[in-house]
Amino acid sequence: MFVPIPLNLPPCTLKLTKGDNCTYVYDELRKKKLVLTPEEWVRQHWIHYLHTHKKYPKSLMQTEGGLVLNTLKKRSDLLIYDTTGSKILLAEFKAPTVKISEKTFSQIANYNKVHKIPLLLVSNGIEHYYCTIDFDREDFTFIEEIPTFRSNNPRV
Repeated sequence: MFVPIPLNLPPCTLKLTKGDNCTYVYDELRKKKLVLTPEEWVRQHWIHYLHTHKKYPKSLMQTEGGLVLNTLKKRSDLLIYDTTGSKILLAEFKAPTVKISEKTFSQIANYNKVHKIPLLLVSNGIEHYYCTIDFDREDFTFIEEIPTFRSNNPRV
């Protein structure tokens, strides 16, 4: 059973319950209880942070979004849309004990070949990396922090 640990994110209050020899967390996006895994702990903190501190509406967030990559079905950890329905942020989360590596960046880059999203986030809850993608130049730039959602300019 996973024992929650402090993350390098502002604290948040998650709805945790115990049962069946495990702990559950209530996912406000999917409106259901999920088994609390280390990766889910990180994802739920990021959802809270992005909504509370960066003003991304929960109604524009999607977890476990499906995609097909080289005929394989994959799931992205978190997708965020703008108010026109365009995808604006793709996030990949790992457990706090998993080191962010080149393999992690390759994973999100491969997912983004399908999605074509201009803003990427990679985090294990301890280390966080953000970058913007310039598809015309086929280049990326690391940035210091995730921009705040702007409803009057939805392309963040």
